This record gives sequence, structure tokens and C-alpha cells, in this order.
Amino acid sequence: MSSRIRHVAVIGGGIGGLCLAQGLRRAGLTVTVYERDRSADSRLQGFRLHLESTGSTALHACLPPALWEVLVATAGDPGPGISFRDEQMRPLVRIGQKSHNGRKPDPLDPTTGRHAVSRVTLRRLLLAGLDDVVQFGKECTGFAQEDDGTVTAEFADGTTATADVLVAADGAGSRVWGQLHPEADRTTLPATAMAGKLFLTEENRRWLPEELLTGMNAFWPRQDFLFTAVFRRRENPAAINARLGDRVRALGLEPERLLADSQDDDYLLWAFIAHRDALPGFTAQAQADPAAVRALLARRTAGWHPDLRRLLADSTPDTLYQTEFRAARRLRPWRTSNVTGLGDAVHQMPPVGGLGGNTALRDAHRLCAALIAADRGELPLSRTLHDYEADMLHHGFDTVREVVRNTDAAIDRNPLRRAMTRWFFRTCGAVPPLGRAVLGER
Repeated sequence: MSSRIRHVAVIGGGIGGLCLAQGLRRAGLTVTVYERDRSADSRLQGFRLHLESTGSTALHACLPPALWEVLVATAGDPGPGISFRDEQMRPLVRIGQKSHNGRKPDPLDPTTGRHAVSRVTLRRLLLAGLDDVVQFGKECTGFAQEDDGTVTAEFADGTTATADVLVAADGAGSRVWGQLHPEADRTTLPATAMAGKLFLTEENRRWLPEELLTGMNAFWPRQDFLFTAVFRRRENPAAINARLGDRVRALGLEPERLLADSQDDDYLLWAFIAHRDALPGFTAQAQADPAAVRALLARRTAGWHPDLRRLLADSTPDTLYQTEFRAARRLRPWRTSNVTGLGDAVHQMPPVGGLGGNTALRDAHRLCAALIAADRGELPLSRTLHDYEADMLHHGFDTVREVVRNTDAAIDRNPLRRAMTRWFFRTCGAVPPLGRAVLGER
């Protein structure tokens, strides 16, 4: 495997693939992203992504500084940490970041700032300046490794593209990753989730509890599970344009176009998770009938705090979204080649806490650094890719295991185990040193 990298081909224009492309482009490497969607706006996703330090560090390293500042400005502040509560909203334990020296964390510092980012805005920022890099309407069907050490990607339209390194960044069910690792498999978890939004208005701000308006909450009732998060804009587009517009223009970009559709309404997000067997007949088609969904949630939350029940009942009907949970099975280490992968293409995980998105961004950052080091001759390409894959395999599947474990606990229907979990959280809350030792400060 030659170290000098003439061209990197990335299959998939999701956040991981685009973050990688931004980082490689910034370092002066030649990269092309092949995306099967017909345009940048083919899939507009309405729920925000919670960025932790891993995702923030990756974006800070790969994006031009001006775009990083725009991202922070357009994002919302999710509040410090997360509170665990029972169904009556009584606190059990709180974990998360504390202020530094009595001051709030600097949102521009990727190691401490946390962000609730619009997926639409994030995608637009990640595409910024990549007009000559991203090719849409390119569905990859497979690849062939050539005798000269290159790799050729094959597309459904009959075209091909040859590169020194091919990256599978096309999500769960990746054809590239499936060809490279036929043994890769995924399992469906016995969980189902329904999510929705309550857009914040002057009227509902008067009855919503302060606990729901100031941060993230995980409710641990005697059955099922509920998560809430508040999303408020830091700045409006006009203010961002006035402050950062000239720096964006210096990159050859139009700030008005970049900030289009970033005027998100403030809202409360909620996600209700239950064991699939507890909701017989509840399928993806259920979201087409908001009244039926509300009736089902009303039955499952009987006896909960009335404000929680009202949150679910008053949410905007067309924001309801139902999903099942799938997770990749752990892979054994493999022999490194010039075909690699990142994100859900390798280690798909349930959409819990934004860990999948943050892990994909972490992969992109680490892979970008590996490719840059090889191109500069610091280490052979085979060595840098091997080290990247070893790290990605370890961290990615450890995160999958963590998410699956948390999902299993959330849908556990054993009354004794659920009571023990609540007792454990309450004890950690009553004895802060124990809580910090066991739960940490994520």
C-alpha cells in the first residue's frame, strides 16, 4: 500500500462522510464523496442532534473556523448534564457537566461546549464549499481492488471511480462494507420508540415545569421510559450574518444561503421507549394516526405527573415519529486493506442520546488524521489505517454495547429490577461522591 494518497473516495454523504471530506479538503488532500440521494435536500430530518465533546471536537478540527462558529451560533444550548427522575418528576440523580470555576462552559470550546444542532443546518454547513467534491445520484453497488494497489468503486449508472482509499460511510446496510465483511450482521432489539415535539409558545411556557425547560431529563417509571430535551436557538440568522457574514464570504460562500432554514422554532423534544411486546399491534403505520398514538400513550402513562401527560398529548401531530431499534453485532479484527469504513456502516446503534452521530463524527476525525499522517509520510498508510480501525472497532462497538445495555434497562419489564434501578439512582443522588464514581460526568 503506497503512502502518498492521490485520491480518497467516500461512499455516502451523511454527517460522517462529509466531516471526513471537509477535514481532508482542509488538509489539501483530493477527495470525492459519492452520495446516492439526488440532491442535498432529498432527506430533511426534523429532530436535532445532541453533540457531545467527541462530535464537537471532530467538527471543530475538520470545519473551517468560520463554519465552526456558525454551527455553534445556530445550535441550541441543551443545558448542563441530564437529570434522572421518576414518573412524578421527583429527582433521582443528576449527572453531567458542571461549571468551570463558577463560569458556564464556553460553547466555542469543543471540549466543554455541548450543542443541539439542526440536522438540516449541520448538513448544509458540512456541504459548504464542497460543490466540486460531492457527486449526487451515485449509488454504489460494489468495488474491485486492483493489482496496482488502487480500488475501483462501481455505481448503478454504470460508471466507476478509482481511488487509493475507499471509505464506506453510507450507513446501515452499506454495500461496500457488506462486500468487505460478509459476516457483518445486525440484530433487532425488542424495543420501539415514539418521539414528538411540543413547540414552545407563550401559553405553554406558563404551564411547563422549569425542569423540562432547563435541560435534559430521563424519566424512569415503573414501566417504559421517557426522555425530554429542550432546544432553544442561541442566535437568529440575522444576528449571525451580521457578526460572521464577512468571514463566511471570505471562504467564497454566501452566508444568506448557508443560513437559509436555520430559523428553527424552539421546542421540547420527547422520546417514549417501551418493550415491543408491551405494545401489540403498534407499528410504523401507527404514526399515520396521531389520535391512536395519543390514546396509547395516555394509557401507558396513566398515573404519571399530569404535566408529563400533557406534554405528550399537546405535541404537534405531524412531528410524531416512530422507530425500531437495531444494532450491529461486534466484528472480529480484520486484515487492513485500502477499503475501510466509519459510522453506522460499521457499528450501527439505536438512536439513543445522539451517540451514533457523535461516534460517526469521531470516526471521521480519526480517519482524517490517519490519512493525513500517511500522506505526509509520517507512517505507512497500512499502519495508520490499521491503527484507525483498531481504535474504531474498540470504541465503536463498546458504544454499541453501552447503548444496547441502556436500551435493555429502559424496556425491562421486571418490577424488581426496575425498583432496584430506581433505588440505585436515588442512592447515587443522595451520595454525590458515589454518583460521580459510578456514573461519571459525561
